[in-house]
Amino acid sequence: MASPAAQPRIIAESDGSVVSGDWITAHLKRWLQLQPDLQRLSGKIRLDCQQMDTNGAWVFLNIFGKKPTSWPQGLTDNQLQILELVRSKQEPTPPQPSLNWLAKLGFHTLRSFRHGRQLLDFLGRLTLALLAMLRRPWQCKVKLLLDVIQRDGLQAVPIVALMAFLLGAVIAWQGGLQLQTYGANIFIVELVAITHLRELGPLIAAILVAGRSGSAYAAQIATMNMNQEVLALKSLGQDPYAWLVLPKLLGLLLALPLLTVLANLAGLGGGMLVASVQLEVTPTAFWQRLGEEVNVAHFWIGLVKAPVFALIIVTVGCMQGMLAEGGAEGVGHRTTRSVVQAVFLVIIVDALFSIIFSNTGW
Repeated sequence: MASPAAQPRIIAESDGSVVSGDWITAHLKRWLQLQPDLQRLSGKIRLDCQQMDTNGAWVFLNIFGKKPTSWPQGLTDNQLQILELVRSKQEPTPPQPSLNWLAKLGFHTLRSFRHGRQLLDFLGRLTLALLAMLRRPWQCKVKLLLDVIQRDGLQAVPIVALMAFLLGAVIAWQGGLQLQTYGANIFIVELVAITHLRELGPLIAAILVAGRSGSAYAAQIATMNMNQEVLALKSLGQDPYAWLVLPKLLGLLLALPLLTVLANLAGLGGGMLVASVQLEVTPTAFWQRLGEEVNVAHFWIGLVKAPVFALIIVTVGCMQGMLAEGGAEGVGHRTTRSVVQAVFLVIIVDALFSIIFSNTGW
């Protein structure tokens, strides 16, 4: 139970009044009851307060106003800090001036140029770190590299295999319904194989890795950046890119092609299962026609995309982490942007690959 001196009350004196009591949550009801009397006080007002929390400060400001000149005397430095904090939160945010279409265009153009400059700066630093490692390969962080292969490659096997298997099964199911109409059941092999080897296998592996690993890269580096761990590496004379970015890049350059091969096999397995059940194409006939009619070039075309996708995922994720600022909200913002940008760029680059290979006869 609070001491009598801490209870809210008004003490009249010859030269003014003393407002005694603690401005804390437990006494808010009493302070609100005294509000009319407090607002009628005149002359010198002195405060006798030992404790104040943010709820009490909020009521204090509602009674005495937000101007420090209207506050009673006797506030301690700590109490003044609490009042200033609560007052800053109470003040409405000034409305942002509306921009016309030309100003908005200029604003977004400048932001795009700034983002492009940040990307070039990141790629330049990454290239310098890669060249330094090639000159001194014994300085490669092998343990970090193996950790990336295990975490982002081996541990991603179940989800990549399952999604690719289901995707192959769906393609075979939907395509098989049309092929049955014309009695061309056997052509399900070419439909599933070419579609999956050239496009869907590399694409589904890259998108899953971008959502699973790219976001983890951004969140990890952003958190380290907030905790000034990146600055600590620089102060120790170490290159943060050699420790935080290169192992992820090299590890994913090795892991993503293998995950792409796995996605191809799982997708073909899903298509083969549906072809056997729905179209009466036996697994033996499926694999025999696959070897006879499907060119192995389709496999290599899909596999060529994997290292490029890996470079995009690592670059976007790590760069967003390096640019993070503003606390936990900044970490979440950069993590979200890393996933969105990585998936977007992967799909754009995949479309460019398709156009290039189609125009060159592949």
